[in-house]
Amino acid sequence: MKKYLIPCALWLAAACTHAGTGLATVPGLQDDGSVTVFYPSSAPDRPLQRGPFNLALASDGLPVRGNGRLVIISHGSGGAPWVHTDLARTLVEAGFVVALPEHHGDNARDPSTPGPESWKRRPAEVSRAIDAVGQDPRFAPLLALDKVGLYGGSAGGHTALSLAGGRWSPATFRQHCEAHIAEDFSSCVGFITRLRGNFLDGIKKSLALGVIRQRFDDAAWQTHTDARVRAIVASVPFAADFDMASLATPRVPLGLVVAQQDINQVPRFHMGAVRAACRSCEVIADLPTAGHGAMLSPLPPLRPGSIEAELLGDPPGFDRSQLPEVDGRITAFFHRHLLP
Repeated sequence: MKKYLIPCALWLAAACTHAGTGLATVPGLQDDGSVTVFYPSSAPDRPLQRGPFNLALASDGLPVRGNGRLVIISHGSGGAPWVHTDLARTLVEAGFVVALPEHHGDNARDPSTPGPESWKRRPAEVSRAIDAVGQDPRFAPLLALDKVGLYGGSAGGHTALSLAGGRWSPATFRQHCEAHIAEDFSSCVGFITRLRGNFLDGIKKSLALGVIRQRFDDAAWQTHTDARVRAIVASVPFAADFDMASLATPRVPLGLVVAQQDINQVPRFHMGAVRAACRSCEVIADLPTAGHGAMLSPLPPLRPGSIEAELLGDPPGFDRSQLPEVDGRITAFFHRHLLP
């Protein structure tokens, strides 16, 4: 597949003059964790180690003006900023500032409350991340926050759909799992265990449903609106707990990244339902051989034979060389909807 590139002349000129991709942290507001920020910098990229990842970034490099727009990336369950470095770099090369909030209780350092408990908090954490970056003296003079973009994958995709105008409830999550625990087991229980087609499957399903029924009986619709968020991309989202009628006409342009071989969020229950409901949504990429972790780039090291490797690893035949094209399409979507 050819590489998808947008000629530099099509971006604002300032977006093409910086030397490197800066990396900084901004203190979170209230009790939030820090916000990781990628941005155009006058400093050159240098080798940088973050966890298991060997990156090249301008750590704390001097920010320079890009195109004046901010894009928030909402990470997946148990996630960290570094698995979105390649997308962030593509956005920065086009002039965007990119910020990743650390979602409380559902990140790599603290994975204690994933699922609906985190999903209730996440949209407001996105709003506070916008505020935090906008209040930082390094970035405030460089940004106009009346039009902000949002990209989210997996649990972050759930966050993205919420901010697009979708409404969901923990009780709807419970109802989905009661109806489809066998077909969509990983969506309901996460990375704890999998069905293996043996005598233990019945016990696993019974235990999972017992916990789900006990914890998720709240039928109140969960919604969150931030008028500053004006363009959204959802990738492989958990979506089966949404009232699909609320996504029929998103309040802002909504782009979708589809992975047809996703076994973590089975497409027919999640992305397939969103596509069927949302006639105005733009399919930015429909990847026939991609799995749930396709848009994690760089992909984290996955222990062979682990549940994480099964659910996030690339299926046979998936070619990661196509990801720069997808990143370019996402960047073009935000450029089209956030800039004049």
